[in-house]
Amino acid sequence: MGTIGIVCDSTADQPLEWYAANNVEMVPLKVLFGEETLLDWVDIAPERFFERLKAATALPKTSQPSPADFETAYRKLADAGATEIVSIHLTSALSGTVESANIAASTSPIPVRVVDTKNVTQALGLVVKAAVAVRDAGGDADAIERTAIDTARSTKLFFVLDTLDYLVKGGRAGKAAGLAASLLDIKPVLTFNAEGTIEPFKKERGRKRAFAELAAQVSRDSMTRPVRLAFLHACAPKVAEELQAALDAAHADYELDSIGLVGAVIGTYAGPEAAGLAYHPVP
Repeated sequence: MGTIGIVCDSTADQPLEWYAANNVEMVPLKVLFGEETLLDWVDIAPERFFERLKAATALPKTSQPSPADFETAYRKLADAGATEIVSIHLTSALSGTVESANIAASTSPIPVRVVDTKNVTQALGLVVKAAVAVRDAGGDADAIERTAIDTARSTKLFFVLDTLDYLVKGGRAGKAAGLAASLLDIKPVLTFNAEGTIEPFKKERGRKRAFAELAAQVSRDSMTRPVRLAFLHACAPKVAEELQAALDAAHADYELDSIGLVGAVIGTYAGPEAAGLAYHPVP
């Protein structure tokens, strides 16, 4: 059995050193401040991005990798001795990244299996980590792909926004919803459905109530089987600590994977002070 390469994109929101340490080839999306194009996580770290976002007069734009970007990644792995590739990416409902990967896969010198996780950020990260674990245990491409698909289906992502303003500006929410939420101090709890699109889960007045609702959901989901869980936040560690405290108070049964940052691409729409969590049943 030959070497299996694993590729993902930057919206998995893992530190650059994680990819290097785990032999994962990461293809970055792009964020555009006016005429300036920056590679997510590569050219701009989350801390610097949120500083610029708060000061920006206009919302930055985002862009998926080109097929050529994926062609470069696939050829690099092939040249390094990989015989097959599993390429794992954010939801195709919100980005053309999967499409670019599929185009590049059609001309790759070695077979490429493209997985649409229907999710983003730390939820995507958990799927990639599960795939890495199977590869490192000696699994073949079939096993890695199946694990990625199954983990993606069982992974839930919930996030609480401080404001809907950034989703509204980015065209992901209606202006009326944003205005009502800001006037009433509503903290929307959002999730991704099976089609990979954002949908409301709950609307709570104030962050404390929103976090309590999230904690109750995780507690229910972990009653019969513990979950592996990753917290995420938009450079707001104290907010993430509040969320973790809510889970602990609700006696949720979880195994902590990580507490991670939201990168520039996802942060463009989530905005500052956002926080959330992703989890799936412990295998």
